[in-house]
Amino acid sequence: MVTKKRKKALGKGLEDMFDGANLQSVIDEIEKKAPQMSQVEVPLKEIRPNPYQPRKHFDEEKLNELAQSIKEHGIFQPIILKQSIHGYDIVAGERRFRAASIVGLETVPAILVEFSDQQMMEIALLENIQREDLNAIEEAQAYQSMMSTLHLTQEELSKRVGKSRTHIANTLRLLKMPAKMQDFVLNGQLTMGHIKPLITIDENKALQIAQKAIDEQLSVRAVEDIVKGIKLADARKAKPKEEKPKEYTYVEGLLRKKYRTKIKVDNGSITIKYTNTSDLNRILELMGVIEED
Repeated sequence: MVTKKRKKALGKGLEDMFDGANLQSVIDEIEKKAPQMSQVEVPLKEIRPNPYQPRKHFDEEKLNELAQSIKEHGIFQPIILKQSIHGYDIVAGERRFRAASIVGLETVPAILVEFSDQQMMEIALLENIQREDLNAIEEAQAYQSMMSTLHLTQEELSKRVGKSRTHIANTLRLLKMPAKMQDFVLNGQLTMGHIKPLITIDENKALQIAQKAIDEQLSVRAVEDIVKGIKLADARKAKPKEEKPKEYTYVEGLLRKKYRTKIKVDNGSITIKYTNTSDLNRILELMGVIEED
């Protein structure tokens, strides 16, 4: 059973708040006006997580800290809910909901709103990336989902969520990584800083370095240095050898035939190889530098 605390409900006025507004300002406006808005006490058992929630992993330690705070002081900030045929969907405030469950509360204070699915998706993403630092892979998956579902370009998405187009493009690139490397980020074993340089090299090498970074707890700088070394080595291998002028090759042939040893002719130099002192004397005698015994 839902217990009402005030009479006035938040209805169509929400559309006016969304009209041309930045999503962050919408949430700020709702929460700023929370004391004047209609609040209700909703049973926890009737609430379900936002189906568009991008966050898949919640920090247990932080949740327990929040639960302890709620146990001592209660919930100051009401959870924002949307009524559905199955009860209530969380629009914003899932951490508060989870922490309240840990404490064992039967009801939580809430504000009921009439958000569309699009608005729910956008606000769920915004709440996380602006306030709780989504895991890089979760953030990338959320961006991809929004672009696909709402038919947005990267430029349009950047304006909706307040992130640069470059940031969004770089984050989406993470989804091109092998699933195993994405799991490393999802599980908190590696950061986006570790992964970023690995995107630019061969997939197998990237996986090896990623595992090495986990096993040896390498810093981001250490991973960057390893990748730089690999790229430098690859560049050296890929660098085409300069073709020697034909006249140099011709002269080398003449000299090798005369002195019966390895001779290299380069631009401005001639290199003569010899095996021992006796061989050197032989070459010098052929040159007329020293006389035969």
